[in-house]
Amino acid sequence: MLRLAAVLLSVVTLGAPLVSAAEMEKAFPTSAGQKLEVDLKTGGPITIVGWDKDTVSVQATRQGRDSEKASVEMENRPTGVFVGSRFAGTSGHGDASIRLEINIPRRYDVEVQSMGGPVTIENVEGTIRGKTMGGELQLRRLKGMLGLTTMGGPIRLSDSDVDGSVETMGGPVEVDNVTGNVAAKTLGGNVIRRDTRKGQTEGRESEVQINSMGGDIKVDDAPRGAKLRTMGGGIQVGSAKFFVEAATMGGNVSIDDVDGWVEASTMGGSVTVVMSGNPAKGDRHVTLSSMSGDITLTVPSELSMDFDIELAFTKGNAGKYSIVSDFPVSQETTPDWDYEGGSPRKVIHGTGAAGTGANPVKIKTVNGNVVMKKI
Repeated sequence: MLRLAAVLLSVVTLGAPLVSAAEMEKAFPTSAGQKLEVDLKTGGPITIVGWDKDTVSVQATRQGRDSEKASVEMENRPTGVFVGSRFAGTSGHGDASIRLEINIPRRYDVEVQSMGGPVTIENVEGTIRGKTMGGELQLRRLKGMLGLTTMGGPIRLSDSDVDGSVETMGGPVEVDNVTGNVAAKTLGGNVIRRDTRKGQTEGRESEVQINSMGGDIKVDDAPRGAKLRTMGGGIQVGSAKFFVEAATMGGNVSIDDVDGWVEASTMGGSVTVVMSGNPAKGDRHVTLSSMSGDITLTVPSELSMDFDIELAFTKGNAGKYSIVSDFPVSQETTPDWDYEGGSPRKVIHGTGAAGTGANPVKIKTVNGNVVMKKI
């Protein structure tokens, strides 16, 4: 059997025909900076690991009850190495897939297309792109440009210095110890970004970008600011500099420490923001809104502000909500009920200024308290 496999693989080298051995292994001489192309029309798990050799090593294993229907192609091309699979014949796909374990030079581009299955890529520097129709993405110790999508499954990106994006149509996203400008997107799942390497990659930090169609977003640290969107779930930011933009269709927004400006909104939930840093430095405008919930803003006592607060309450809720402020705020309640905005409501308007009034502060909520604190 081993001799037969060796003969078949030698044929692959010459003409790159389709191979049907149950287990196949081949090494191709190459050079750094070229590309690995993978096209699995059968689907199957893929593992790609960078190493310190000018060689691409491919191990392919057929899997499944109908594994004899799956064939593999391996080819050394002028641009790099190609590995593909397809179903033999026209009698149907059945239960068959290909498992790939591939080693490539550490500096190498990667492009992956798969009909389904988990993808693991680690220890690679280059442009890394591709899509799997369903399966987990495990991405570790990468450097360069990312553009990876799974149609359904979790994503874990860690210990990397990359730009680009990772996206799942359904599943959570975790980003750990990553520098660079990476947009994390999910249509259904929580997004968590952690960073324990502060100060180790000075000059490579960029704003955090996260979009979710449904799920919580949690960011430990955003040293260059954050743009955060979820269609349903809470948003929590530990610390951020320069700015935070946060919006959710339903859930609480909590920003524990922002040294810069902030815009945050929720259709249903509370908003809590604490501003820090030098109040005389940079843009520090604030825009906060909730369609139903409390809003609490804490700012340095020396911050120059121009307040514009609007607290609406519906019939049956008169006297339940108020504006409470450590800064002087003039308050006035509309005398008549407004019937044009859905439920009949009145509005408490709060206005005032502190210092030169250089930074506009706009706060708007319905059936919730507004609290302004100084530190």
